[in-house]
Amino acid sequence: MEVKVLGSKLVKPAYNAGAAPAPSTEYIPLSIFDKVTFNMQMAIIYAFAAPAPSTAAIENGLATVLAQYRAFAGQLGEAPDGTPSFILNDRGARLVEATVDAELIDMAPAKPTPELLKLHPDLEAEHEEVVLLQLTRFRCGSLAVGFTSNHVVADGHATSNFLIAWGRATRGLPIGLPPVHHHKDLFKPRSSPRVEHDHRNREYYLPSPTDVVGHHGDAADNIVIHKAHFSKDFIAGLRVKASEGRGRPFSRFETILAHLWRTMTRARDLSPEETTKIRLSVDGRHRLGQPAEYFGNMVLWAFPRSTVGDLLNRPLKHAAQVIHDEVAKVDGAYFQSFVDFASSGAAEKEGLARSAVCKDAQCPDVEVDSWLTFPFYELDFGTGSPSYFMPAYFPTEGMLFLVPSNFGDGSVDAFVPLFQENLQAFKECCYSME
Repeated sequence: MEVKVLGSKLVKPAYNAGAAPAPSTEYIPLSIFDKVTFNMQMAIIYAFAAPAPSTAAIENGLATVLAQYRAFAGQLGEAPDGTPSFILNDRGARLVEATVDAELIDMAPAKPTPELLKLHPDLEAEHEEVVLLQLTRFRCGSLAVGFTSNHVVADGHATSNFLIAWGRATRGLPIGLPPVHHHKDLFKPRSSPRVEHDHRNREYYLPSPTDVVGHHGDAADNIVIHKAHFSKDFIAGLRVKASEGRGRPFSRFETILAHLWRTMTRARDLSPEETTKIRLSVDGRHRLGQPAEYFGNMVLWAFPRSTVGDLLNRPLKHAAQVIHDEVAKVDGAYFQSFVDFASSGAAEKEGLARSAVCKDAQCPDVEVDSWLTFPFYELDFGTGSPSYFMPAYFPTEGMLFLVPSNFGDGSVDAFVPLFQENLQAFKECCYSME
């Protein structure tokens, strides 16, 4: 696929003419949650069938919504006193326009591949902007929107709020309730701090000189991203099987994740004595009594774990229950315990680092990003919902993405990065309920 770049510009916030003057530069300190999240680009792809919205309409809507979501038009840096901060300086979001002399149907991938990276601005280059966009138009009149944002600035919940507001602004509608940003009076420790959980070994870890983190070498060449489609009926059958004898059935998410955890573990052919765990994000907004409009990161993690032998030899219900129980532990009290620990300065004094780091491979573990409850398919620039939506190519073995399928019927697509040598085994047991 040959992508021809037509141009690149910065889209700056558009403030109402005749209203109050444009705000001056502000500095919002990173919250304790921003500091422990993944320092990575979150990249997604939307496709809109012809007739696709115009570039002018999308750009005008973006300028309008950035006036409310100033962090996405700013930069990461430091306040004058050296505090790590979001700099609200209205630098703007980077917008790239491109074309492809092909039909969208010819390249619309069933799963993320390296080709998808051509639908984004160069993600390997250094960028000063927090948000990078690429509008790629196809010969058939369809449009691909490659959206990338820095995860340190906003989690999935906050980003989905922004995307919906962007669509509404493009259609000339009110964007809804404005975002609520972090401020110094949020996330305060209790007057008598109580650290009741082992945050040193969950959100943090003590690094050693031999640690190797990040992406290195050619490991990605041995990883393929497989798309597994689970129909509504298949999911219903899984839930019945997992919830047998239980008064309240496990959720769709708990059931699918339990199934994939077991399937991936079986495909990896691990020894029964080995321990496998999941890193699973838990939203803290309602657990800390914060509004849904909070813009930033407010996520910690649950870590369900099991021996391989237990996971594979016991029924699906066991895996679902382990997941359910571990998520339940990450409640409001857990979040407040983290606030007390992170505010104490102990992590800095002890040289602890965030445990949320990008790796080439998670094996024997699993990490999951669930977008099942985010309204990504509600992004509408005036010509209707996208024809499909998916994460961009991100070849980290064991890092799952769960998204609602574009059929809109309750089915789910799972994007599963695997080593090539494990792919066939995964396919053979992916749709088995045993």
